[in-house]
Amino acid sequence: MNVGIVGCGLIGKKRADSFGAAATLVACADKTLDRATALAGKWKARASADWESVVAAPDVDMVIVATPHDSLAAITLAAVRAGKHVLVEKPAARSANELAPVAAEAKKTGALVRVGFNHRFHRAFRKARELVDAGALGPLMFVRARYGHGGRVGMEKEWRSNVALSGGGELIDQGVHLIDLARWFLGDFTQVDGTAQTYFWDQPVDDNAFLMLRTATQQVAWLHASTTEWKNTFSMEIYGKVGKLHIDGLGGSYGTEKLTLYQMTPEMGPPPTTTWEYPMADDSWTAELHAVLEDIRLQRQPSPNLDDAVAALRVVESIYKESGHAHHP
Repeated sequence: MNVGIVGCGLIGKKRADSFGAAATLVACADKTLDRATALAGKWKARASADWESVVAAPDVDMVIVATPHDSLAAITLAAVRAGKHVLVEKPAARSANELAPVAAEAKKTGALVRVGFNHRFHRAFRKARELVDAGALGPLMFVRARYGHGGRVGMEKEWRSNVALSGGGELIDQGVHLIDLARWFLGDFTQVDGTAQTYFWDQPVDDNAFLMLRTATQQVAWLHASTTEWKNTFSMEIYGKVGKLHIDGLGGSYGTEKLTLYQMTPEMGPPPTTTWEYPMADDSWTAELHAVLEDIRLQRQPSPNLDDAVAALRVVESIYKESGHAHHP
């Protein structure tokens, strides 16, 4: 599979590093040409400051879009119009409406679009999905999750703090991961409540978001995304009628990735507990790439896809509207 990458920053590099023998980087583009040149040099690919040249290239089979949020949808639209398959980074757009023409064009051309909700591919989540599907928790009741970091000096000057570029703040950045993961386990949310606020950072976008999401059967996702989490934190608990899963840590500054299964006993005493730890290097990027390639080989609809991105963005938009917070309309 010949791949073109648009956006050669941290995530674009991670994507290229995940290829191994499964894919070949043939072209890359970044508005900062030096970044494109550095990545291209490592992989003996073409470099350009012009993303259109990558999308139009006849030797590119698939495009990875790893740019700021304001150009994700436009580049993806151009790629599917050119008949290219796409892996677009989350949240795939600044608003759900930006994805409507992308979905329509993909349907016309048959191009497949996978949205990079990468956390689904962490080892702990792959194992959690396996356990839930096997019935280890019984019927699911609710999800409780926290995800946050402490920000950094100068953050208010970065593109993520510019509403026109990012579409919003912490909710649309890390918060969409929590929304996607909760929806992956519980299903569609029919009732959305919460607030997005700026408590600490001098920026026009939110630094904290608190959500209570409910499905049609009243399963609840209780979520908090934050950039005032002074010790980087990731924690997600999935509660079923006969057990609970707790995913803690994501590696690196978030601590060793760990999954714990607590199984309820008939006598309701202390639960038998099984823990899996994943101190090794993160392989989620490689696992996700292989899923993309398998989508293309089988011509199957990717999961997560544009519908999943739209569902997450609708939740984001509802919270921003409810709290009167700055966001992209």
